[in-house]
Formats: sequence, structure tokens, C-alpha cells
Amino acid sequence: MTDTSPERYAADEAELVKALLTLETAEEMRAFLDDLCTPSELRAFAERFKVARLLAENQLSYRDISEKTGASTTTVTRVARFLRDMPHKGYRLVIDRLKSQ
Repeated sequence: MTDTSPERYAADEAELVKALLTLETAEEMRAFLDDLCTPSELRAFAERFKVARLLAENQLSYRDISEKTGASTTTVTRVARFLRDMPHKGYRLVIDRLKSQ
């Protein structure tokens, strides 16, 4: 019987976060992501991050971002909600750090 409890999921997620924090170079991160994710999953992550960066620039409409990235307008809207409203602020943190580099 598989343990699918929220506690087990939280523990597995914590282990994944710890694993990501052990990576020291872009090459190490790329190798881990290539092992961890399917090519489609990596493309989806990259697409959502591109959408987030374009939204943060505040220059284009959601439709223009959808056309530029190939992301659905639903994805653009969802990313916008996370960028703007959600408490995690992960997109914002990374975008701001990349700007300061």
C-alpha cells in the first residue's frame, strides 16, 4: 500500500527542495532537471518562466504574451495570478535576483 498522505507528500517535497539546494552549478542543475523531468515538463517550466518574465516587464497584453510564447491565455492568466497575488512570491524573487546580476 502506497502512502499518499499529505504528510508523505510534504516530506517528499522537502527532500526535493534539499536536493535542489545541493546543486552548485548550472551544469549540475541542468543534469538533475534532465533526469528528473520529461522534455515536455522542462518545456512547460521554461514557458511559464518566460511568461512570468514578460508579465513582470509589464509591456505586453496577456494575448500578446500568449502569442509570443505559445502559452495558452489560461497559462498566462495563471502565471499572472501567481506573480501578482499569491503569497509564495517565487517568480518575483527569482526575476528580481536575475535583474540584479
